[in-house]
Order: sequence, then C-alpha cells, then structure tokens
Amino acid sequence: MRLSVLSSRILRLNPQRVLRHPFYPYLRRSSAASSSGGGGGGSDSATANCSSEMASASLKPAVAGNPKLLPRELNEVVGIARKCWIKFKKEAAFAIFTPFIVSLASGNLKLETFRHCVAQDAHFLKPFAQAFEVAEDCAEDDDAKIGINELKKVTLNKLKMHDSFAEEWGIDPVKDATLNPATTKCIDFLLATASGKIEGAKASGKLVTPFEKTKLSAYTLGAMTPCMSLYAYIGKELQIFIDGESNHPYKKWIESYSSDSFQAFALQTEELLDKLSVSLTGEELDVIEKLYYQGIKREIDFFLAQPLEQKCVVPLYGEPNDLEKRHLMIFSDFDLTCTTIDSSAILAEIAIVTAPKSDQSQTANQIARMTSADLRNTWGVLSKNYTEDYEQCIESMLVSEKAEKFNYEALRKALEKLSEFEKVENQRVIDSGVLKGLNLEDIKRAGERLMLQDGCINFFQTLLLRKKNLNADVHVLSYCWCGDLIRSTFSSGGLSDQMKVHANEFKYEESLCTGEIVKKMESPIDKVQAFSEILQQSCSGDGDERRKKKRLTVYIGDSVGDLLCLLEADVGIVVGSSSSLRRVGNHFGVKFVPLFPGVVEKQKAYPAEGGGDPWKGLSGVLYTASGWSEIHAFLIGS
Repeated sequence: MRLSVLSSRILRLNPQRVLRHPFYPYLRRSSAASSSGGGGGGSDSATANCSSEMASASLKPAVAGNPKLLPRELNEVVGIARKCWIKFKKEAAFAIFTPFIVSLASGNLKLETFRHCVAQDAHFLKPFAQAFEVAEDCAEDDDAKIGINELKKVTLNKLKMHDSFAEEWGIDPVKDATLNPATTKCIDFLLATASGKIEGAKASGKLVTPFEKTKLSAYTLGAMTPCMSLYAYIGKELQIFIDGESNHPYKKWIESYSSDSFQAFALQTEELLDKLSVSLTGEELDVIEKLYYQGIKREIDFFLAQPLEQKCVVPLYGEPNDLEKRHLMIFSDFDLTCTTIDSSAILAEIAIVTAPKSDQSQTANQIARMTSADLRNTWGVLSKNYTEDYEQCIESMLVSEKAEKFNYEALRKALEKLSEFEKVENQRVIDSGVLKGLNLEDIKRAGERLMLQDGCINFFQTLLLRKKNLNADVHVLSYCWCGDLIRSTFSSGGLSDQMKVHANEFKYEESLCTGEIVKKMESPIDKVQAFSEILQQSCSGDGDERRKKKRLTVYIGDSVGDLLCLLEADVGIVVGSSSSLRRVGNHFGVKFVPLFPGVVEKQKAYPAEGGGDPWKGLSGVLYTASGWSEIHAFLIGS
C-alpha cells in the first residue's frame, strides 16, 4: 500500500473550508490539478513528489510543554521578535484567562490583591532596568546603544509611575516588600541571562569579542521582550472594558499598558531584538526562541501567583471545592473541530490512492473495486452534487421570518431538514460503492498521521492526565463514517482508551470495507439525541458517588450540525469560522460572543462569595474561541 504517499497528500490539502460537507477538500484539490493541465496524471505526480514528507517529525503530535522550533524559512519573512510572538502567542491566552486578569478586567478584583501585584511588579522593574544597562554596555552598534538607553529611561520612568500607583492605591512599601516565589524566579531568570548564564548557549559567560558581547545583548533582549509584548497585548485586550467606562477601578492600570506610548515601547523592544539578532546563527536564534518561551511562561506564572481571595469563573473547572462537587463532561465534534481536514476527504484519498489501476486484475476473493480513475470521477460527482444540494438545504431553512429572540424549538425543527438531507447523501455514498475495499490497516495508519488543530491534542492530554482529580469524562460525537479513523487519530497521542467515540462504523470482511456503513450518527438530530442519552446515563446508578455530583457540560464544535448540542450544553464553544453556522444561528436568535469578553461579563455578575452557577444551557449564547489554547486556558487553566 502507498500509505506514506497517501498521508502526505492528505496533509497538503487546504484546511480552509467554506462548508462542512464530505468531499469539499478533495474537490478543491482535484479541481486545482485539472486546471493546471495535469488531469488525473498530474494528481498522481503531485503525490509522488510529496511522499518524502512522511519522514518529517512534524507529522507526530507535539509533546506537551516542549514546543517545536519554527521552520527556519520564517526568519526570511519576519524578524526573530515577531516570529517568536507568532509562535508563542497562544501562550498569551493562559495569561488573560488567569483569575487575576479576568477579575481585574471585570473590575471586581479585590484591592488588596491588586496592591500586592503592583508591589511585586515594582520589584521586577528594578532588575529590568539593570538588564537594559547590561544590554546597552554589550551592544557594539551605536544605534542599538541609543535605542536600549531610551528603553532603560522608559523603564526608570515606569518605576516612578509605580510610586504614584503605590500612593494612589495605598500600597505600603515596607509591608509589600516581600517577594513571592514567582517574582523571584522572574528576576533570577532575567539577571542570569544578562550575566551570560544561559542554558544551551556556547561559551556561556565569556565575553571576549565584540560579536560575543552583541550576542549577549541579543540574548538579554530575548528574555525581556516577551514581557513587553505580553503586557502590550493584555493592555489592548482589556481596553474594551474601560472604553466609555469612567468608574472602572483599574482604568489607570489598563490605560498605562494600552496607551500608544507603551505599545510603542513594546514595538521598539522588538525592533531592537531584531537588530541585535541579524548576525546570529540558526543555533543562536534557537537559543533566543527558548529564552523567549521561558520569559513568557514566567510572566504567566507571575499572574497565577497573585493571591486571589475571591471566587472567580476561571478556570471553569479549577477551584478545589469544584473537584469534590462537580462531574465535568466534555463533548467535542471531530471533523474540523479537532482536525484540519474533514475525515471524508481522507477516506476519499485512501480509496483513490489504493484503488487498482485500469490495467490491474483483481483476484476472485477480493471485494470488487472501481479503478482509481472511476473513483476519482465518482467522488467528484458526489462532491459537486452535495455542495449544490447543501446550499439549497441551508437556504430552505432560512425562509422563515428571522427570530427576534432565541427560539430553540424553531431551530430544531429547521434542522430536521438538514438531518434528512445528510441521511440521503450518506446513502448515495454507500450506493455508489466508493467505500468498497478500503483496508482497515490503511485507515488506522492514516489516522495515526492525521494532524490535529494546534493545541487540541495538548488540551486532551492535559485534561486526561488530571482526570482522576478532575473527575472528567470526554466524549467525541461525530458524523465521521469510520470510528476507527477517529480512535487511531487519538491513539497517536495515547488517548484512545480514555476518550469515548460515538460515530458511524464501517462494515468489514477480513479487514476490507464492504462499502456499507453502520449508521449511528448521521445528523444534527442524531447528535443531540446521543448527547442527551449520554447525560441521562451519567445520572443513573444510585450507588456511584460520582453520579451524585453536579454535572457541568461543555460542547466544542464548528458546524451547523453541532448547533443543538452547543446550545444544550452548559457551555457551548464554537471554533473555526463557519459562515453557515453563524447564518443559521443568527436567524434563530443565537448570540455569538467572543470567549474572553464573555468570561469577563460572567465575572462581573459573579458574587464575591460564589453563589449560583453562572453557566447554564439553552441560554441562546455561544462562545467563540480563536483556538484550542483559549479553550484550554478557560476550562482547566495553565
């Protein structure tokens, strides 16, 4: 079997989708091949050219806590500072979703906690100024020296600003002089870097030549820049909560970091890092990446270390009393929620690549299969028909008058049309015979090599590592025709035994698909019924103490087919940018709220002593996440 070729072709498919339907990615690629004049032969040629990609380690899931370095080619497009921010921006979610930042943004952070943070921050600014001084002394370029000197002056001015903060908010310099461990680690890391004690750097601590001095200056900026960039990002993210709000208690703090002057300060720091790094080797740039990553992680730890003696809505499942009282149930779609490519496109690729050529004979005991050319044409026809009929089905759901407020019953009734449509389309696939002869081992190998959305595997690995303490269950609900593909995908991350998969299944004869599908989940109605049945089963069994705990349900999805489950869950989180999902949702009164502002609004209404649960299903509100890092930070924290 040409499975290594197959999987590299799959990974080269364009993951951006306009619709959620089975064959669209394959149609786009085959159309592109045809327009280039290659026809079927051109597509096979492309397959051969990319077969070597299977040897790449990037096909394997990233290990949690060990970020992979970006491709070297990115250096040619952006400087090292922007490159690092692009790579590690997902870590910023873990900062803004800390209890401290969420409470501060909401305005109900206790003043004592804020005072403590400002005092700790002042302690950190002093070594920051020292580090700028070291970087200035080591820099050989006159322009760089001038730039670093300006940054040092700005830092000293910020120290004076902190003195005014201290006076305004009643901070006692003596009482708040004690450093907490997280602040100490930030300071130690920064000063160690400035003194040349850098893990992984050659000739660490020795400054003989001008180049070595410049390199240390770059390393020092590499450790400092993530702090500036992160605070600038936080300032901009929090600005929306003070716009038009004159009484926000922490308006001045937010304005100090969202201001044009601080944004320029952060940008100037990034530009200086780029300037100092121009002459560095690839290995030395890797050292800067690692320093940058360590710097941003220490800043997150700094926020997490702030003593918060009040209730907070984040992480959703993190407070010690929750662990004893709650049963967390996470539900997730698979196609394009977890994956970058629709599973049906993968199955289509397997069918085409492993099919016999027109001049190949098939043995008598084999399941009769179409030739690769016939399969390619048949998949194309199925895809074209599906695309056109899907659009018509969606339009037919929107002919009614737009709802003035959330109307779940009308939405469910409309989605019955889509449910019938999906079932008819699945039967067409079965009747066409395109699935006949697919080998189970080929499917499993393709699943093991399937790339998931960035942060997805890390989230589930972290969640299930904490499963015993968190009392959490994970269910995957999917239209996918083949549950084996899903299970093999998660097996590569060591998760298959801990995630309950609810999907359709292929029928096999001696590991070869007969072309039939065991239909278990074909439609939005099937999904929400499975969702309800799983919840009902979780409540059964009086003898099981876990069943008596309060249930908290989260559903994560990306398409119209997920709408009912998203709305019935206590928290419904939308990933991706499906236009049909938003069109249908908006038509029936569903509100889509960005996750972070939505969390801050919940915190505003959350009483300091706790009280009622702020999350409940069928509210008509869904939360949109930019990616799995946001989901991770919100649900279980850093």
